[in-house]
Amino acid sequence: MKADPKPEAAARKPTKILIIAGVAVLALLAGGGGAAWFFMKDDDAAPVKKERRTSRAAPPEYVTVEPFTVNLQPENGDQYLQVQFTLQVSSPEQVEVFKANMAQVRSRVLLLLSGKKASDINTVEGKRHLAGEILTALKEPFVEKGEQQDVTDVLFTSFIIQ
Repeated sequence: MKADPKPEAAARKPTKILIIAGVAVLALLAGGGGAAWFFMKDDDAAPVKKERRTSRAAPPEYVTVEPFTVNLQPENGDQYLQVQFTLQVSSPEQVEVFKANMAQVRSRVLLLLSGKKASDINTVEGKRHLAGEILTALKEPFVEKGEQQDVTDVLFTSFIIQ
């Protein structure tokens, strides 16, 4: 009689193992399906973001300004500044606006530079501050009640103090 219960117990163990294995396989499939859905959902949204970035991020345009030679405010005798810079603007239309108004550009910068002392602009920090002041001066409209200019950076290409 004792021989009969052992085959039943042996038959129950493979059934339990199959059930546990089946549940584990279903859990893995559900996890894999959930992960696939999660990653595919993000991939569908990503191209839209990339398209928006590429449409906004047009390459910058540059306007070269001819060199200036300016008398600086006296400190230790006569001192001069010779400077050349390039303006970074947002569009080809802005390039044309700056070229058409180059006399105003040069006048604004000349007035700004002639009020500086050599000690104010001789350091790297002084040059950065000067670039910011030039940027502010050139963003002002060229015509009364006109739109502000879209200039984004002032890049010095030559800077000599004598």
